Amino acid sequence: MSFLAIDIGNTRLKWAHYASPQPGAALLAHGAVFLETIDELAEKEWSELVPPRSMLGCVVAGEAVRRRVEEQLELWDLSPRWVVSSPHEAGVVNGYDHPARLGADRWVAMIGARGHVLARGPARPVLVVMIGTAVTVDAIDTDGRFLGGLILPGHGIMLRALESGTAGLRVPTGEVMRFPANTSDALTSGGTYAITGAIERMHRHLAERCGQPPVMLVTGGAGWKVAPHLDLEHELIETLIFDGLLHIQSHRLAL
Repeated sequence: MSFLAIDIGNTRLKWAHYASPQPGAALLAHGAVFLETIDELAEKEWSELVPPRSMLGCVVAGEAVRRRVEEQLELWDLSPRWVVSSPHEAGVVNGYDHPARLGADRWVAMIGARGHVLARGPARPVLVVMIGTAVTVDAIDTDGRFLGGLILPGHGIMLRALESGTAGLRVPTGEVMRFPANTSDALTSGGTYAITGAIERMHRHLAERCGQPPVMLVTGGAGWKVAPHLDLEHELIETLIFDGLLHIQSHRLAL
């Protein structure tokens, strides 16, 4: 009953092979490749895997990339299935004005986050922060309702925008400082504090709405860069989208 989970982001495809489609299942293998090299998955990374019995994925990179991945999945007798945001799934209610327009990665990560909270004890609000090419900050109340969230550019987009729009600036390799005294540190610190400030603002909004501080879970390829600069209690969970896919698949099989 092994299960393949796939997360296709804007830059990389990440995959994880589990012993079963259940939360907490044993991880058998995992990997990540840049989108430019996904046409080699069947011949390389996936060639020696025990054939999975099922798969579920989320994709934000577009239809063309999804079709390329499906060609690689022809290695096995497997029906590709992809998450589409819906009004409700696995105990989470989608409060977006148009539920289907919510990014699948955000939806899956929220379901994974809700699963983590319930596995630890009583229900609590949760703030789900994904930091990658873009940054999203999503709020879920105690009852599992997605209230809404923020989208803002990630570090790279911010710096490239400044580089293209401001004479004399170049993308830096600076440090995050309280009082930056050079241009590289000023740019790196500015981007980091823009992101952490948005996170802290949404954390305050959610705490006021629910009457208690939320659990904050951070994920995404650049989460490790920003998390050390958050002044609020948080946990970095790199597998949050995979955890969400496991919860969704398990819930669907139980129906």
